[in-house]
Amino acid sequence: RRCRAMAAGGWSWFRALALGVSFLKCLLIPAYYSTDFEVHRNWLAITHNLPLSQWYYEATSEWTLDYPPFFAWFEYALSHIAKYFDPKILVIENLNYTSRATVFFQRFSVIFTDIVFTYAVHECCRLVNGKQSAKDILEKRTFILAVLLLWNFGLLIVDHIHFQYNGFLFGMMLLSVARLCQKRYLEGAFLFAVLLHFKHIYLYVAPAYGIYLLRSYCFTVNNAGGSLKWRSFSVLHVTLLGLIVCLVSALSLGPFIVLGQLPQVISRLFPFKRGLCHAYWAPNFWALYNAVDKALTIFGLKCNLLDPSKIPKASMTGGLVQEFQHTVLPSVTPLATLICTFISILPSVFCLWFKPRGPRGFLQCLVLCALSSFMFGWHVHEKAILLPILPLSLLSVQRVKDAGIYLILTTTGHFSLFPLLFTAPELPIKILLMLLFTVYSFSSLKSLFRRERPLLNWLETIYLVQLVPLEIFCEIIFPLTPWKQHFPFVPLLLTSVYCALGVTYAWLKLYISVLTERISVRQKAE
Repeated sequence: RRCRAMAAGGWSWFRALALGVSFLKCLLIPAYYSTDFEVHRNWLAITHNLPLSQWYYEATSEWTLDYPPFFAWFEYALSHIAKYFDPKILVIENLNYTSRATVFFQRFSVIFTDIVFTYAVHECCRLVNGKQSAKDILEKRTFILAVLLLWNFGLLIVDHIHFQYNGFLFGMMLLSVARLCQKRYLEGAFLFAVLLHFKHIYLYVAPAYGIYLLRSYCFTVNNAGGSLKWRSFSVLHVTLLGLIVCLVSALSLGPFIVLGQLPQVISRLFPFKRGLCHAYWAPNFWALYNAVDKALTIFGLKCNLLDPSKIPKASMTGGLVQEFQHTVLPSVTPLATLICTFISILPSVFCLWFKPRGPRGFLQCLVLCALSSFMFGWHVHEKAILLPILPLSLLSVQRVKDAGIYLILTTTGHFSLFPLLFTAPELPIKILLMLLFTVYSFSSLKSLFRRERPLLNWLETIYLVQLVPLEIFCEIIFPLTPWKQHFPFVPLLLTSVYCALGVTYAWLKLYISVLTERISVRQKAE
């Protein structure tokens, strides 16, 4: 009866979910926060005190401004509110300043800007509304999708414990996706163009947007068999898209072009001297590559095939953000990662162009672009796994095959974020939150597709179950061993490499699914 009453209340359940997660975010305010807390405090001070011409030159702190101009203006706007909480926040020289007022302001600024994410989730839920006639609101696709997005474990810990502003940025991306799926192409293009000038990591998925807009908006008609009708090309539509991109770019970069500072801005946005991998390896192809290099090095030393004096100590596992050389395997350059990323993205882009499947095809391409860039990109942060996970949530409630891939990717991807919260008080919090989210993901999707085949096979199930003993070893057993003093990087290495296997498997499985999928007559007509 309670569930039916919720259903009768329309979207009242959505407001309850949004308020509930907002309350949880407030409870997490006293939790641990990373160096990103000081990063954003410093950016508040820079944009508030210095003229525009000095924003991308100021270097009092090591955490220099390295986001695009729109995000700098966002910090500038926040700084005018921050001064009413604690003016000392805005003193550039106040490095690592953390008064209680500072903590409250920065935490609440993240919670408040998440309104954009909440609205975007609401719009995404409308895309699947009415496609399933379930009496119980808890079994409806809209409800499940809302929980998977609003209560996403990774986004919660990255933004509201670790501390970042990913919520409203992902909100802009999901809102642009919703607008494109609603055939409001210019709105979607505008939102994505603005998003790129907030955070340039979204360049990873730009190929999916560009090809989909060209295929669906600039070419207005398909032939009966689904092939492209070249005569339907619209010069007006291309012009409108070009104007949007140019105007947004001019508004963002124009002042720096006039000041002759564009090269300085670009150098801050793309710091290639930070090395192939982050201090903690993201669970991607390069983590496996590094692990193989380490294994070959150990084998070579034991067999006297390598000279110990020529091997750099703690290379790649020293926890430092800088360039390292591989010992046995060829060292990887930024150009090599760019070529690998480009090649890995190409098949998904070709599928979007030659095998159009409408909005679902666009979402598949977007996820594959994000995941391919995560797999092969230069200096990828572990937090970037959220970029493919969130849009994959939309696909997971549509088909059983996508639901299985989602469960593998989200479980391994979220588990790989555990090392971000390394303090003792946060251990029960992260385990409990992930356990709740994972159990809900499995149970809700299993219930949604209960009349179809199982979501996971036995091998996939065994792989995911092994995450439990891995966590027990890393958090409980390893700290009690003498290895902790001599090999402190082992838990990070094991977590990264084991999760990299799952992420790689999910990437390959999704690619195979997309490449082998047959197009229905209805999809061809669309």
